[in-house]
Amino acid sequence: MAMGRSGHSAVLLQDGRVLVVGGQDATGGESDSAELYDPATGAFSKASQMIYAHINPAAILLRNGRVLVTGGPLATVLKRDRSAELFDPSTGKFSLTGFMKVARTGQATVLLPDGRVLFAGGATTLLAKDKQGFYYPGDDIVLASAELYNPTTGAFTSTGPMATARDNPTATLLPDGLVLIAGGSLIASGSGSKPTASAELYNPKTGKFSHTGSMNAARVYHTATLLPDGRVLIVGGDGPSGPIASAELYDPGTGKFTATAPLTTARVGHTATLLSDGRVLVAGGADALDDSIAANILTSAELYDPVTGAFSPAGSMATGRQFQTATLLPGGRLLITGGADGMTSPGRGMVTALALATTELYQP
Repeated sequence: MAMGRSGHSAVLLQDGRVLVVGGQDATGGESDSAELYDPATGAFSKASQMIYAHINPAAILLRNGRVLVTGGPLATVLKRDRSAELFDPSTGKFSLTGFMKVARTGQATVLLPDGRVLFAGGATTLLAKDKQGFYYPGDDIVLASAELYNPTTGAFTSTGPMATARDNPTATLLPDGLVLIAGGSLIASGSGSKPTASAELYNPKTGKFSHTGSMNAARVYHTATLLPDGRVLIVGGDGPSGPIASAELYDPGTGKFTATAPLTTARVGHTATLLSDGRVLVAGGADALDDSIAANILTSAELYDPVTGAFSPAGSMATGRQFQTATLLPGGRLLITGGADGMTSPGRGMVTALALATTELYQP
């Protein structure tokens, strides 16, 4: 890529190119840059600059072909931190759209069947006022609130709220149109983590959340992947005592989670991608989520087979990385971009970590 980045987002466009946006650069600063990957040439090219910098942004492809980018580390009551912008592939430019009801980072994000986008939870930083009347960043708080973006009007409206405030949960659209929100941290990531095993369902028709079964393990920074049979595979993450190797399956028919075979390696900050053949590739991550020099940034990858319910080794990446992106390309190859080669807390700044500019391709 043109620059190293970690805590960024990558989105497959309708024309087959991949848009990479935001993140934290190699100097530790916030990035407002974007670039495009063309699978036909295997090269990256610079896209137009975003209007605002975004670390750990939510970027999602809308049904009209544009990309909505929201969220970042400066989640305060300032209006700019509630801003959202749209990338138009036809012009190659970003433009502002509506403002979120609440500035948030680490939120769960999913495109709903009717074209709206759900944002749930995450964390925000309150502003405090000193004796001289000047404002400064105050405490981080975890959010239970949720909101919807309407591409037709460009406006955000409140929905929900969730039953439980949670930072960095996963959100998965189920075949019946409900959204599974699972796990996350009960405290903001800037203060450490307090993983939860709880899960809930969002119903777009009623705008309400309801409880569903809890996971077998409390976890945050895990992955959730919708399988072809409608179940959801939950993998790894950071548990109460550190990274975990366990995996489990959510069955929408019963509303329950059941254990499946564990990973061969405990990992957090990894990617999990459904491949064209129905298997799931789990790649990278780390075996710790702090600045410990004993932590190992993983190059290894493994495949989950829903038929056998087991993981098997899938070779190794050329570079160890965590909090990278993985994008399935037309034709079945997988593009892995950036990430960090050291310890990092996504959206809250890196510690002894270098944002990587390298990318690699996985051929199933």
